[in-house]
Amino acid sequence: MKGANTIDLTGQVGIVTGGTRGLGRQIAVALADAGARVTVCGRTEPDDLPEGVDFRAADVRDPDQAAALVDAIAAQHGRLDILVNNAGGSPQAPATASPRFFDAIVRLNLHSAMYMSQAAYAHMARAGCGSIVNIASVSGIRPSPMTAAYGAAKAGLLNLTQSLAQEWGPDGVRVNAIIVGLMQTETSEETYGDAEAQAAVGRSMPLGRMGTGQDIAGAVLWLSSSLAAWVSGARINVDGGGERPYFLDLVKGS
Repeated sequence: MKGANTIDLTGQVGIVTGGTRGLGRQIAVALADAGARVTVCGRTEPDDLPEGVDFRAADVRDPDQAAALVDAIAAQHGRLDILVNNAGGSPQAPATASPRFFDAIVRLNLHSAMYMSQAAYAHMARAGCGSIVNIASVSGIRPSPMTAAYGAAKAGLLNLTQSLAQEWGPDGVRVNAIIVGLMQTETSEETYGDAEAQAAVGRSMPLGRMGTGQDIAGAVLWLSSSLAAWVSGARINVDGGGERPYFLDLVKGS
């Protein structure tokens, strides 16, 4: 039995894009543990799935596949309550990267969220309620070298979030974004270096560590629940307080 302070999503139906591994998988597990019936999607089926989580193959960068995926899940369960647009990512690349690269990154990080949201809206609006959570990034609010395409796409996702929240709010559909900070993931070593280097990165954060999938999953659970019933168009930073300004380290060391 769930406690009085535990989020209960029993009976609700959710979709997590890019949910076969990493952050998306942890979000899916959290939703399932809260009682939701969760489907993750990807282009290839994973070797194993967490208990309570289903899989459907789809390339959400394609509007037809996105719509077919959403319609199939809504038809299977008779409803759709939660959509988490988590699919995304990008390798670092210079701003002189090819147009083909830019197009691919924007399609993955922005277009896919729009296609999935459009498809989900039809079902949520019919029911008069629903929650869409877009997984954004600090790259969308803090420009940096080698992330031009990714940062621009995530900035667009934040604008899209607020636009949809205003347009779809009258139909009971809430749309919010989580701005994810520096995370420890399956590829942390490739991005930040070995354990010692990652610990140093963590120390640069006000809360003294990098984020984990559980940190993000907790925010998704809250936004998906009735506890956030009057929250829409929000851009919630889940980033450990952001990176500390460099001058603080200078003062501390003086």
